[in-house]
Amino acid sequence: MRRHQLDIQLKTPEQIELMRAAGLVVARALRRMREAVAPGVSTADLDAIAESTIREAGAVPSFKGYHGFPASICSSVNQQVVHAIPSPQQVLREGDLVSIDCGAVLDGWHGDAAVTVPVGEVDPALLRMTAVAEDAMWAGIAAAARGAASGKGRLTDISHAVESAVRKGGRYGIVDGYGGHGIGTEMHQDPHVLNHGRPGKGPRLVPGLALAIEPMITMGSPRTVELADGWTVVTRDGSMAVHVEHSMALLDDGVWVLTAEDGGRGRLGELVTARQTSVDSPAV
Repeated sequence: MRRHQLDIQLKTPEQIELMRAAGLVVARALRRMREAVAPGVSTADLDAIAESTIREAGAVPSFKGYHGFPASICSSVNQQVVHAIPSPQQVLREGDLVSIDCGAVLDGWHGDAAVTVPVGEVDPALLRMTAVAEDAMWAGIAAAARGAASGKGRLTDISHAVESAVRKGGRYGIVDGYGGHGIGTEMHQDPHVLNHGRPGKGPRLVPGLALAIEPMITMGSPRTVELADGWTVVTRDGSMAVHVEHSMALLDDGVWVLTAEDGGRGRLGELVTARQTSVDSPAV
């Protein structure tokens, strides 16, 4: 089924279960990379972990070859916001922040998620910014669940919830021009999900809608610039940046956070669908 105004792909519960399988592959890869992050580790090392984990699961890295992107993850360090290319020369140092964005496609369905990980001992202000971004992401997911449950939710309710959580957390820049997106049989689908805006606008939040929610915030200006490699996006003022993301889907009885190993239960409680317990298996 498709909503033709924006070509929004609505999924059946069975298709969402297939997306959950892809999401668990991504979750497993991100967990292994998080465990490997340490001073002296290169972003190419992390990329190798991601690719091996994804392929061991019978999936394919969805980033690799996407519009010519050469790797299985985006590994953005410090002032790099998104889309940085892993490199043996990009060696992590004590005090860095590394944002790891990972995607996998399994049986034709995509999963996409990102985490920001501290390297060793990190400035508490940077840890606080990371926590604010994570809280904002979960606030957006919760707003989607509540909006679908009420039958009155609109897409920008998510945007407004993300922005409100960031503003509540401190004086951070909310990166413009980049945001979340629909996800399913393609990694990027309609609709685009802004990380700021007034509520009550856009398509309705309905069962079958699957979205990637991904706040990107900075310690300074929200303005960015793309580097000459055609991929890496950095803060214009050189300030530190954070990027986090989960893929989620709305069902008749709640939300399913497809790339969270617990389906979102730990952060969202009863907002999470009961369906997730019937198909989840422990990640190894």
